[in-house]
This record gives sequence, C-alpha cells and structure tokens, in this order.
Amino acid sequence: MSTPHISAQMGDFAKTVLMPGDPLRAKYIAENFLENPRLVTDVRGMLGYTGTYQGRPISVMGSGMGQPSIGIYSYELYTQYGVENIVRIGTAGSYVPEVKVMDVVLATSAFSESTFALVQSGVTEDELPSSPALNDAIRASAAKMGIKMHEGCTHSSDVFYPVNHPDEAGKAARRAQHHCLCVEMESFALFANARALGKQATCLITISDSFVTPEIISAEVRQKGLNDMIKIALNAEY
Repeated sequence: MSTPHISAQMGDFAKTVLMPGDPLRAKYIAENFLENPRLVTDVRGMLGYTGTYQGRPISVMGSGMGQPSIGIYSYELYTQYGVENIVRIGTAGSYVPEVKVMDVVLATSAFSESTFALVQSGVTEDELPSSPALNDAIRASAAKMGIKMHEGCTHSSDVFYPVNHPDEAGKAARRAQHHCLCVEMESFALFANARALGKQATCLITISDSFVTPEIISAEVRQKGLNDMIKIALNAEY
C-alpha cells in the first residue's frame, strides 16, 4: 500500500512520528539519533525513516513548508499508516522579548487566520489546542533533561512575506489577543487533522529568529543544530 505522496507500506511507520519541516533534518535525526534507521519513503524528496530510540520504535519524516503540505502528509499518516501521535519539531520567529533565539517552545495551541480547518472539517475556531497527553510527556522529558521550555500559543501563518497589508495593526492586535509567543506555518493544520481524526498532535519549536531583535540562525544550524528540541521529543514517553 502507498499513497500519492508516501511510498511506504503498512507497518513501515511507528505509532509516533516526529515531523520536522525540512526532510534533511529528518535525515539528520535518523542518522544521528535512531538505532537501525531505514528509509521508508522518499517521494518528492520528502524523506521518512523508521528506527528505534532506546529500544522504542519511532519514525521521523519531513512535512514540507506550510499548512497544505503538513496537512497532506499528516492526514495520510493518520489515516493510511496507523500513526497515532505526530509531534511537529520545527522552527519559529519570536514575537516577544522573553522568548529568545535558540529557546524551545511547546505550542499548547495554534492560532491562524487560515481557513484550513473550516474547509477541511467545518471547524470555525481560529485557535486549536494541541494534545494534553503529548504535552505532558514532553514536559516530563524536558524536566528530566533540565531543559527550560516556554509554553503558549503559536501563530500559524500562511504568509512568510507579507506585503503592504492595510490592516497590520489589526493583525498584530489579533495575535496579541491570542497571546502568541511566536510564528510558524504548520501547527494549526496539524492540530486540525488530529482533531478531525481522533488522533494526537503537538508542536515543539526552536526559535530561529526574532521580530524584536536582529538575531537569526543559519540554514545549517536549522538543519543540524536543534538538538535540545530533538532530544526532548525523542526522550518523551508517548
């Protein structure tokens, strides 16, 4: 069995999948953290691997950028491959001074202006929660490792480069109303899929740049230098 976007067979994925946006980050995680990793899909270069971590089966697969992309891959993983838990492990831009570059954020919810959830399943809310059970597992993992996390709402935007928006003040006010700590482009769709399908999902983010300082990390660090976030996700007992 395969789908138009995933060439794996039933049983190739573990019940829990970590999903970075970048497929090369999936490759890095598989090769540097998993025991006996095997490539299970590479359609369109979207690499997916399954192995074990400390004896527990786990998979890692890229999601691509944006809500439509993670929407497709997470839906197929949930519905066609028996996946129960998806943890997005991504990067984001900070909105607030207390959340600094290279800090780790656990997204307890995602706010979006996107119509993804409305079109997909008739959901009208603009803020969707992540899984409390997965979040508790991640909190326990971070505490055990002594890694500090911020927690709160992430803004899932469909637009990376806004141009001359006539209501920028209104947009900022809506983000503030939802107490958004940071901005990325995928979590809202992932949480919508999990809600519609009765599955579990959450998002663990490393801050890669900031709207309040000029700091930014390199593409290489995005691919290979986010180890605190990766270790928290891998060591959590889902």
